[in-house]
Amino acid sequence: MIGTMRLTNDCYLVRMQVGNGVEYYYRDADGWVKQSTRGRKFRATAEQVLNHLLPALAGVKDRVSVDVTHRDFDEHAGAQLDHLREGL
Repeated sequence: MIGTMRLTNDCYLVRMQVGNGVEYYYRDADGWVKQSTRGRKFRATAEQVLNHLLPALAGVKDRVSVDVTHRDFDEHAGAQLDHLREGL
């Protein structure tokens, strides 16, 4: 399956658990988007996305965790990506 699977940035959904809230990071045709815990959407550069994710991945922030799913491996992630991209 990996041979036919797309590995481009727009295939991934990044979910960051922040305390009791959840933030999403994903890429659409125009670039990276952050959806805040309140549902607001912001355009972001790749550097801004990394600045948010790296502390969580390094484990230096309490109560913050990150998981990344690929739409080809997780049907729910694909549906969620399509839903998040609506309205932009």
